[in-house]
Amino acid sequence: MTPVLRTTDHHVEPTHVLPAAPAASDPLPQLRYEMQPHSGPGATRCLSHPPELTLRGIPVMCSACRARRDWLLINHGRSVWVRCRCSNQWLEPEISRADFDSMIAIPDGTTYPSVEQGLIALGFDGAFACTYLE
Repeated sequence: MTPVLRTTDHHVEPTHVLPAAPAASDPLPQLRYEMQPHSGPGATRCLSHPPELTLRGIPVMCSACRARRDWLLINHGRSVWVRCRCSNQWLEPEISRADFDSMIAIPDGTTYPSVEQGLIALGFDGAFACTYLE
């Protein structure tokens, strides 16, 4: 999955890059390979963070709806984005990949076919704007 970086109202469609398929003529290994969850440096991982998020002693607040908690942290490569329930999203340079990895309690999670479908399933597509879910 690739992140959908949206800092304005302009919608950008994610580009999907499929991993290289193994060279084989048998379709069963090919299907098994395609059904494996994506991992590695090209994978996008999301982490729900319900409590307030404080960076260097300053609480994080959404610039669009003024929310102070209930975040989705999105990691792709070395970058981490913070996303609010109102669908406002921004790159957060204060959170490193190591910080993101330290927050993950369960290494295995749900895999979604695309970032957009994951955002809808997790409720970060704007449907729950200005709402805190507990």
